[in-house]
Amino acid sequence: MVSFENDYIAGAHPKILQRLVETNFEYLSGYGSDPYCESARRKIKDACGCPEAEVFFLAGGTQTNAVVISALLREDEGVVAAKTGHVSTHEAGAIEGTGHKVLGIDQKNGKIEPAGLERYLKEFYQDVNYEHMVFPGMVYLSYPTEYGTLYSKEELQEIYDICKEYEMPLYIDGARLGYGLMSREADLTLEDIARLCDVFYIGGTKVGALCGEAVVFTKRNTPKHFLTIMKRHGALLAKGRLLGIQFDTLFSDNLYFDISRRAVEMAEQMKEIVREAGIAFYLESPTNQQFIILEDEQVEKLREKLAFSFWEKPDENHTVVRLATSWSTTEEDLAQLKVELR
Repeated sequence: MVSFENDYIAGAHPKILQRLVETNFEYLSGYGSDPYCESARRKIKDACGCPEAEVFFLAGGTQTNAVVISALLREDEGVVAAKTGHVSTHEAGAIEGTGHKVLGIDQKNGKIEPAGLERYLKEFYQDVNYEHMVFPGMVYLSYPTEYGTLYSKEELQEIYDICKEYEMPLYIDGARLGYGLMSREADLTLEDIARLCDVFYIGGTKVGALCGEAVVFTKRNTPKHFLTIMKRHGALLAKGRLLGIQFDTLFSDNLYFDISRRAVEMAEQMKEIVREAGIAFYLESPTNQQFIILEDEQVEKLREKLAFSFWEKPDENHTVVRLATSWSTTEEDLAQLKVELR
């Protein structure tokens, strides 16, 4: 069985495991105060071109979104997100569990459109009953999106300008940030991301780490007592070293970007295999996630040899499935995919 089910099917990059073993018997302070966390913070701030940034390490994406969003919102506010956004669909109500509503708006190929965001905000404040409604307090988007699509620098600038006009922070979910930045179609850099939002996170779980996400506040805007907020949400690891060592390794010798680029190149090869097999794309993404349309009978047959993710049903006889490459995808994996799709 070869798996393209997701981009976290493998454990961790060997260099990370090596560093965890090498440092295993060092006695270190907890809660992110160890020298490896400090080193990782410095490297991340340098990579972002943002020396004034503040960096925090959390274990997973859902808890990161819940903690950051709840820390930034007042009790009467919700978070604006694409209806297909991760916080809207696949986080089991984690945001709502903090007392804040996800305000879903229309999207195109997973992306919030600047004009659509501006229209939503204008209509909200033109409603004479808005005092009886949940206020839009911030905007959430992901890079890449749930459909593997990318915002351009121009689009992100427009969205950020709208957020500033309405005095709303912009938060970018970067669970797969490396795969977005290393796409052939990307015109954004990590420095651009840091400049064009108020807070974002660098995903490690899906990009080579055992677990871990690095939250970056970019405008001297960290909520007061954010570490305490993390702890109240059960998101502060006593053994913070586990996260610091991983990110210190990922941001040494360009590792984070190199393994992300390789995953994207594997996805480009995958796209050629899909085309050669005569299979239709539901959405041809420029990153590591590919969405293809199969007849339901084909899905059942392929499940005997391949692991992949169900995505949606476009009609009663077909299924959209997702194939994902990652830092750990091999040429042999793709060769097997080619055999099975034929």
